[in-house]
Amino acid sequence: MPKLISEKDFSHGTPNSVGILLVNLGTPDNTKTSSVRRYLRQFLSDPRVIEVPKVIWWFVLNLFILPFRPSKSAEAYKEIWTKEGSPLLLYSEEITKKIQKSFNGRELKDDFHVELAMSYGKPSIENSLNKLRKKNVRRILLLPMYPQYSSTTTGSVFENVTKVLSKQRWIPEFRHINQYHDNKAYIETISKSIKEFWKSNGTSDRLLFSFHGLPKKMLLEGDPYHCQCYKTARLVSEKLELSEDDWFVSFQSRLGPTKWLEPYTDETLKSWGEKKSGVVDVICPGFSVDCLETLEEIAMENAEYYEEAGGKKLRYIPALNSQQKHISFLINLIEKNISDWIHESTEQWSQMTAEKLDMSRKLAQEKGAKK
Repeated sequence: MPKLISEKDFSHGTPNSVGILLVNLGTPDNTKTSSVRRYLRQFLSDPRVIEVPKVIWWFVLNLFILPFRPSKSAEAYKEIWTKEGSPLLLYSEEITKKIQKSFNGRELKDDFHVELAMSYGKPSIENSLNKLRKKNVRRILLLPMYPQYSSTTTGSVFENVTKVLSKQRWIPEFRHINQYHDNKAYIETISKSIKEFWKSNGTSDRLLFSFHGLPKKMLLEGDPYHCQCYKTARLVSEKLELSEDDWFVSFQSRLGPTKWLEPYTDETLKSWGEKKSGVVDVICPGFSVDCLETLEEIAMENAEYYEEAGGKKLRYIPALNSQQKHISFLINLIEKNISDWIHESTEQWSQMTAEKLDMSRKLAQEKGAKK
């Protein structure tokens, strides 16, 4: 059995805290090829992402992917990188800070701690969980920033978080938000974002919902992602009162020669372009914040495919990012999942005066505790 993390620094009488862990996919540290290679190695070594026998995949990854793909990906990252760094990391950090601020504005401010982690890259899941542990967090809510569930994303986050927690001697109470693809408030938030875009830029001839793809084999094995993507798109389209001809669903970012979820975004847009279609708006509701797959792959690469094929114009509708309506939705989602913890914190911990805490500590020491 591996050595468990010591809790010997625990002090009796210290108020317990609640931790909220937001987890996003991740990003390279910078746009250097070496950094992108490290990121891709970690990402593409996740067995929930690549379901290929380990020995076979090792040869494919190290002989055919990592020697070539990182340099191409590094160039793509340079197209979207800002002076401050990765858009995905910056937006995720801003969301984390705003959610923390919302709890700081309450009487519970010292009891709730919000941390951000990345499945691949920094800050790592392990480091962020250690930060929460050192803040005496005894209850954790895990919120993967993926509206639709997939074994490759939310499933991977859950596995890696619980793997880290299993090393702790004192494992905290734990809750996990599995998905929110059909959450009424989420659908309203996405719909409102589209309406605001149309109000500023005019409506389009067609709305394309582009989701990150998966190997088709995963759908056949029971991954619910495909169905949840279609449900999200349908509910948003109903909210916008669109006809069936006004919207379409496709899947992007496929890797390798195997069959992935169809229809493919790039092939769909090329086909529409060849038919001299008009203005197409693309939104990617599977991404909570903008990243390489939205800012470069859709807004640049696929826009070029569409317009060069003969289409009039492709417009990308930004992700919710750190907009206040997104923050409000996430806070509401968190509150609904820990409403009893918030209530208990209000009723109990707010009444824990310094005098009571000191008394608790002394009683524990009388029973043999060191602190």
